Amino acid sequence: MSDQSDVIAFLSSPDAFGGDAGPVQRIDTHGALVFLCGGTALKLKRAVHYDYMDLSTVDLRHKMLDRELSLNAPHAPTIYRDVVPVTRGADGLGLGGEGAVVDWVLRMNRFPSENELEAIAARGAFDNRLAAAVGQMIQRYHHSAPVRRGRGRVLIAEILDELGRVFAEFPGAVGTDRVDDYLAAARVALDGCGDLLDRRAEAGHVRRGHGDLHLRNLVVVEGKPVPFDALEFSEELGTCDVLYDLAFLIMDLDQRRLEQASTRVLSTYLACAQGTEDEGLAALPLFISVRAAIRAMVLLQTDKATDRPGASGAGIGSHIDAALAALDPQPPRLVAVGGFSGSGKSVLAGALAPGLGAAPGAVLLSTDEARKIASGVAQGAHLPEAGYSKGARGAVYDGLFARAEAILKAGHSVILDGTFLDPAQRAAAMDLAAGLGVPGQGLWLDAPVAELEARIAQRTGDWSDADVSVLARQTERGTGPLDWTWIDAATTLEQTLAAARLAVGV
Repeated sequence: MSDQSDVIAFLSSPDAFGGDAGPVQRIDTHGALVFLCGGTALKLKRAVHYDYMDLSTVDLRHKMLDRELSLNAPHAPTIYRDVVPVTRGADGLGLGGEGAVVDWVLRMNRFPSENELEAIAARGAFDNRLAAAVGQMIQRYHHSAPVRRGRGRVLIAEILDELGRVFAEFPGAVGTDRVDDYLAAARVALDGCGDLLDRRAEAGHVRRGHGDLHLRNLVVVEGKPVPFDALEFSEELGTCDVLYDLAFLIMDLDQRRLEQASTRVLSTYLACAQGTEDEGLAALPLFISVRAAIRAMVLLQTDKATDRPGASGAGIGSHIDAALAALDPQPPRLVAVGGFSGSGKSVLAGALAPGLGAAPGAVLLSTDEARKIASGVAQGAHLPEAGYSKGARGAVYDGLFARAEAILKAGHSVILDGTFLDPAQRAAAMDLAAGLGVPGQGLWLDAPVAELEARIAQRTGDWSDADVSVLARQTERGTGPLDWTWIDAATTLEQTLAAARLAVGV
C-alpha cells in the first residue's frame, strides 16, 4: 500500500487551501482523513485494505471518491463540489495541477460543526420537532432509493460472518469478552426472522440506501436535516433493508441516552411509510444489535489505524452490551392516551415511549400526525375542514388500530395518541389488546378548561389544528362513561409522567 505521509502533510497545511485560509483541522476515521480550513473540506481516503473495503491503490481511492460524490450530491447539493487530484509538480504538491497524480481528494463546502446532529444531540437540542423532521427525511430518502430485490437473510448473515472474522483478528482486545455470546445470539435471532427478511427483499424493502446513517453523517442545512457521507465503498453493504439502514441512527441515539428522540424518529418514519414497514419491525431488534456490533468493530479498527490500541475499550464493551440487550426485548404492550385538546397527550406519549417494550421503545401512533401525513399536509399547516368530518375521524382511528395490530404482532409496543372522546373507540383500543393477548392500558388526561385553553393558545407549528372553539365543542359533547385511568394533567410533565408510569406499571 502506498505511503501517504507527504500528501497528509500537504493537506494539513494552509497551502492546500490557498495559503491564507487559517489553521487546518484534521479528523481521522478508520477509512479516511478529513481536512477542514476556512469554508472548504478536503477528504482523503486512507491507503488501507479491510475485508470489506479496499483502498490500497490510488485508482481505487479515486473510484471510491467519485462514487461518494455521485451518491451524496443529489441529497446534499450545497455540500458536495467535486473530486480533484493531488499532483506533484516542480514546486511540490498541489491541487489540480499539471504534474503527476499522486492521490485524490473530495472537495466539499464546509458547514458549521455545531449544525451536525451529533453536536446538536450533545448540547441537548435534539428535540421532538427535529426528530420528526429526521424521520420524514429518511423515509423520503428510502422511498426514492433504487430497489434491489433478492437478498434478505443472506445480507445479514454475511455481515455476521464478517463481524466474526474481524473480531477474531483482535483476540483479547479490551471490551470484546462477550463477542462470542453476541454472535451466537444474533445467529439465533436471524434464524427466527430470516423468512421475513427474504419476503421483504422480494417485496422491495431492500434498497440501495445510505448505509452509514448515524448522527455524525447528518447535518441541519437551512433549517432542514440533510444526509451526507453515504457508504460508497461496497454496493453490497450499501444495499440493505430500509429498516436496517434506519437502525444505525436508532442505535446511535439510544447509545447517547436519547431514546425519546429515537422513538420519535422511528414513529414518524413509520407514519410516513403509512403502514408499509410495520411488519418489518419484527427484525428491528436484530438490525439494532448488528449496528451496535458494527460500531464496536469500527472502534477496534480505528484504534488500530490511529495507533491507539485499547483506547476505545469502554465504548466497544458498551456497544457489545447494547447489541446483546437488543436481542432480549421486553414483551409488547398497548397504551392509549386520551383527553381533550390541550391536555398534553402527545407530550406525555412521547415521554412515556422510551424503553417501553423492544428498543427503542413504543411506536407512537398519533391521530393528528396520521391525518396530516395521509393528506400530504405538513406539520404546522392547516388541514381542510373536511379532514375532520365524523367519517374522516373514524377512518383515522380505524387506520391506527390496524397499524397497532400489525406493530404489536411484530413484537413492539404501541402508544395510541388521540382524543378518544367516543366510548366505542376507547373500547376498541382495549379490545385490540385483549384480542392479541397483550397488556392494554387506557389513560385519560384531565385538566381545567382554562388550562387547556392557555396551552392551545401557546401552540405553534403543531400537528394538531385544534383551537379553543374545537375544545369548546369537545367539552360540550363530553365523553360518556370513562373507565380509563384518570391522570391529573394540570401538574408538571414530570408529575404526569410519574403517574402514567405507575398506572402502566413501568
